Amino acid sequence: MSADSLRFLERLMNTPSPSGFEQAAQRLLRGHAGRHCDRAETDVHGNLILIRNEKAALRVMLAGHVDEIGFMVRHIDERGFVHISAIGGVDEPTCAGRRITFQGRNGPVHGVIGRTAVPLMTPEERKRAPAFEELWVDIGARDRKDAGKALAVGDPGVLEADFRLLRNGIAAARAFDDRIGAFIVAEVMRRLPRRLPVGVYGVSTVQEEIGIRGARTSAFRIKPHVALAVEVGFATDHPRVDATRHGDVRMGGGPTLHRGANINPVVDALLIKTARAHRIPVQRRAEPLATGTDANAIQLNESGVATGLVSVPNRYMHSPVELVHLDDVENTIRLLVAFLTELSPDQDFLPR
Repeated sequence: MSADSLRFLERLMNTPSPSGFEQAAQRLLRGHAGRHCDRAETDVHGNLILIRNEKAALRVMLAGHVDEIGFMVRHIDERGFVHISAIGGVDEPTCAGRRITFQGRNGPVHGVIGRTAVPLMTPEERKRAPAFEELWVDIGARDRKDAGKALAVGDPGVLEADFRLLRNGIAAARAFDDRIGAFIVAEVMRRLPRRLPVGVYGVSTVQEEIGIRGARTSAFRIKPHVALAVEVGFATDHPRVDATRHGDVRMGGGPTLHRGANINPVVDALLIKTARAHRIPVQRRAEPLATGTDANAIQLNESGVATGLVSVPNRYMHSPVELVHLDDVENTIRLLVAFLTELSPDQDFLPR
């Protein structure tokens, strides 16, 4: 990965984008990749659509969702403490004591998620994780009026966990699920050659974490023949995960190609063929049911779309800090660029 791309990734990962409030991240992505495309547009839902070779007969959609899990102001009490609700599937027991930043009316508002101090707990309370309703956010306000100068009901927030490089090519940040997918889509659009055999629509989708919503509306707009969802997938190379139940997926082992009913077998075979031809390491994951990803919604668009799912192995998904390996990110970009560059516009995707 180039130094320029790495700097952009850090900036993107440090930009809050909870579901329904993705605008700042979308502006960054548009500025990063838009000038490398024939056209860029934002739909009424908030999806960013980057377009190359629009007049081609075969339309291919790439989708990576830019939204992340987060929080929303639900209530401000008379003492100025802020009570919050989760946006998406937050790992609630990990939230206590964490720093949080809200997108307030006048800019960022910093706070700490509070709970009863351990010495003040009853023996029974010490034995269990606190319920989400037992937590609150302290922004240092004197009272409700003071807090209301900075925050309003409905303001979104995210935990503070800036991008960091660890050892051996591993990066840590909040919500690689799935801003790394949106980053990969943007990088692919930047790296595609000038001449392409197919039309490519790179979409940074919104609101996946609350029901795979942006993928539905953008697929309806594009009407793709083929689509690849770019996601994160569970890495199982850490303690207390059983590979016999969840598969064997390692960080640094290459992107994961998913196989199952949600995946068109022709798309799957072409991805494998491309990976072998370019010596790109890949891993496999079984998907016996519909996946909880953008691939699910896109596959069912109109009369059906030939869909694939490519994921970057991810440790600690939906926790305050997630990990990915930068080699897996780069190899995913290489695989998608090669797939799109070599795809025949006459390719038959009917399962036979």
